[in-house]
Amino acid sequence: MEYRIVAEMAESGGSTLKEWHMVRPDADVAMCGRELDMAEKSLPSDAWGTARARPFCHTCGALFLREAP
Repeated sequence: MEYRIVAEMAESGGSTLKEWHMVRPDADVAMCGRELDMAEKSLPSDAWGTARARPFCHTCGALFLREAP
């Protein structure tokens, strides 16, 4: 399993995206520590740094850069 990107919505159950977060393999919280609904929209990790994954959590992005090969 690999990293994945999970959406944080502005309101629980809402349709407005607040920002995207990176999630480690087999984790149930974002790399920044934010608890997310893992059933929300997600993207593969290779979408990081693309327009599809904007806006992106700055903390998750910094940690991902340090861990990803």
